[in-house]
Amino acid sequence: MLEGWFLWFILFWVVILVSFMGIGGFFMFRKFLKRLPKEDGKSDLDWEEYYVQKTKKLWTPEKESLLDELVSPVPELFRDIARQKIAGKIGELALKERVKKIDLDVVIRGYILATPKRDHKFLRKKLGQMNIDISPYEEYFQ
Repeated sequence: MLEGWFLWFILFWVVILVSFMGIGGFFMFRKFLKRLPKEDGKSDLDWEEYYVQKTKKLWTPEKESLLDELVSPVPELFRDIARQKIAGKIGELALKERVKKIDLDVVIRGYILATPKRDHKFLRKKLGQMNIDISPYEEYFQ
């Protein structure tokens, strides 16, 4: 029979392993849901990839580095996923508005629309550090 410290050690590891499996399963399930096709036959991830590919030629190196700088506060583990999602939203705006090149205005608006409201505080702080006036974009923060 298990007794004393060894029992607590085993119980501790059981709790840790179950917690990690639950967290991992949650993120895997979210990814699975994003991969499911919608009514139009394409998933959210398919649309993101489509917009990024269609607008690849509209990006200038300066705007790509701006996007990288804006995404820098995101933890490194999730940075590529966040960059893809935000670039997809920026591409969607660029295609809808038929812009010739992606400019600062489209990048900022796309970034605001692609990020959840809980992250807007961090975005405002980052834009302030970069000396970018956010007053024209207040309506998008709503």
